[in-house]
Amino acid sequence: MKKQSNKNNEANINKVLKYQETELNNINSIDKEKLEETICNTENLLKNMGYSVRDNNLSVINKKKKIIVPTWEEMCKEASKEIKENISIDDLFTSEELIANKVVINSLNNEFKELYKLDNTEIAISVLAGLLSAVIDILLIGMPHRTKNGLEAGKLSNYVRNWFEKEFPEADMEELANSKISKVPYDAQDNRNTNIRVEGLSTYYHRLLTLGHDPFLGLLFGVLDILNGTMTSIDKNGKIVSQVIKEYSDRKEDDIFKAITKQIIHFKSDVTTSMGLPAPFMSVFNLFQFGKIGKEEQTIAEIVQGMYYEGYDFIHFCSSSIPTMLIEVIVRICYSLKKIHEGKSIKDSIPFSLDREKNPKLSTMLFISHSISCSVNAGKIFFTKNPLAINYPEWLTFARYSYKQLKWALIQKPQLKEAYLNNSLLENLQLIYDEINKTYHEYEDKYNIILT
Repeated sequence: MKKQSNKNNEANINKVLKYQETELNNINSIDKEKLEETICNTENLLKNMGYSVRDNNLSVINKKKKIIVPTWEEMCKEASKEIKENISIDDLFTSEELIANKVVINSLNNEFKELYKLDNTEIAISVLAGLLSAVIDILLIGMPHRTKNGLEAGKLSNYVRNWFEKEFPEADMEELANSKISKVPYDAQDNRNTNIRVEGLSTYYHRLLTLGHDPFLGLLFGVLDILNGTMTSIDKNGKIVSQVIKEYSDRKEDDIFKAITKQIIHFKSDVTTSMGLPAPFMSVFNLFQFGKIGKEEQTIAEIVQGMYYEGYDFIHFCSSSIPTMLIEVIVRICYSLKKIHEGKSIKDSIPFSLDREKNPKLSTMLFISHSISCSVNAGKIFFTKNPLAINYPEWLTFARYSYKQLKWALIQKPQLKEAYLNNSLLENLQLIYDEINKTYHEYEDKYNIILT
């Protein structure tokens, strides 16, 4: 009903506008010479009757005339009497005006595209940042592998691992692990004390199978396990198990702040062990019991379990994050410098926000850079046939920007485009309203305007 009412209102508006246009054309078509002759004859008649046409005291002549403005309903009724057919918006314009309207709309569309279209410099920045990230990943991050001296990978990755080992010495971490303040109820290393068997639970895999050891998920599930005295795990076959282990009941905490503190301390004690903390969300991949990958036709869960065993842990995740962070730093700094060079203030050039209205091109530039980096990494995985070649942080970041870019293309861009066009048209419409108000006030000084 509302939609039908809107259509009726639009039809009435179009009909009234067409009628008013016809009336104006009729007025403009009056023969000015005849009108002037009529005015002169009228003036002569008044003079012959003894009236002074220029006499300011002549009340008949100088009295303000009334202009009666009809109601909208009356205008619609009058227009409907004269115009029987339906009037569309196109009927109100000439062919030349319709062409001019299209030119204006196309111009506004092009202006909107330019706001978000990358220029050559911005494309170059995005491509170079993505390629540089990929080169560093290949040459300096490398793939982890176990040696007699421990885990090793590329030079940059080894530097990060050595930094962790220096900051968290093995002897100190072992002492911390044996202290009561780091003991947690989800740290069973095998099935000797479990009530429900957890397939694959061992000294090698217990951190991968228990959610409390996940660097991100552990802040939720690990703390909950400490408060409840439970162990939440996803076994190697994808079975989720939550159970209470009586032998670890003394490790429970009733205060949430103590539980959080114990969780962080336990993270610290495990980070540099031979089978360290898994990469974030790695435990969730135990649920992915599908796929036939490689010659052995392994599932995704089995691939990830093998990666963890070979040394793809939290420390390698941190080193793999460096190429990803490098893209963010390079693109954001170059984007900021370019805006400053274009005359923008430093405050307006700060490239932290990904809001399209504040930084219309930044998110697209980052998407391109991470797409290039991920494409090169995909090639690295394909040619090496080794899952350890995957840059896990980069793929997580790429997934995040892909979602943002898809949302932008399908939802946000059409909305912003419509808003941009509407605002531009409203600005022009406001000029018309201002002219109408000006004309109204001019007539108000000369006539008595009566609104019915």
